[in-house]
Amino acid sequence: MKLMVVDTALGLCTAGVFEVDGIGARRLGLRSEPMAKGHSERIAGFARDAAAEAGVSFADLGRIGVTVGPGSFTGLRVGLAFAQGLGAALGRPVVGVSTLDALAATAAGAGRAVAALIDARRGQVYARFWRAGEPDGPAGALILDAAAERIRAMGPGAVLVGSGAALFAGVAGGATLLALDGPAPEALAWLAARADPVLAPARPLYLRAPDAVPPTRLPGQPRASMP
Repeated sequence: MKLMVVDTALGLCTAGVFEVDGIGARRLGLRSEPMAKGHSERIAGFARDAAAEAGVSFADLGRIGVTVGPGSFTGLRVGLAFAQGLGAALGRPVVGVSTLDALAATAAGAGRAVAALIDARRGQVYARFWRAGEPDGPAGALILDAAAERIRAMGPGAVLVGSGAALFAGVAGGATLLALDGPAPEALAWLAARADPVLAPARPLYLRAPDAVPPTRLPGQPRASMP
């Protein structure tokens, strides 16, 4: 299966075309750059250039995979909107991939315990834990002390991956830290190819309420008088 992956949820802007079989994901074309903002201006061009490098047209794609979060509220919506629009235009399924799951797949190997950790600010991380390749509970937004306790329980030799990994450098002895800006495109492609479109919809995965709050009054509306 040929597919395209789109990732704008964290610190990367990525579009890639892959061919996935039962063995792994083979890169055909890729554009990926570290990017804190400006994803909306670049993602369409990245997708076009990745398809051109792969020597395929968009019509050759069997499906599209997109990261759904957790991550930047603005960034992940850019990727979702682009992927859903492309899928609708092509009549192809669009599947959502958890950013934490993709980070864990990036770091997986040799049966080691893995903690996927995204710095959520405000003294929290978005986290999910794996043992022997299987998830050890659902993803969640954890305070740093709670996450540190889970990491200690993983024992020596664990892998900490993601933008939150460095926050726990001294917590688990012998841990490997992979402070990545985002998941590997190959991991995204592998997960997207295996996902069931019915069970993996392309809609945002929020583990915490947004920092922004709606205004309490409309523009021009007078302020409420104090009692």
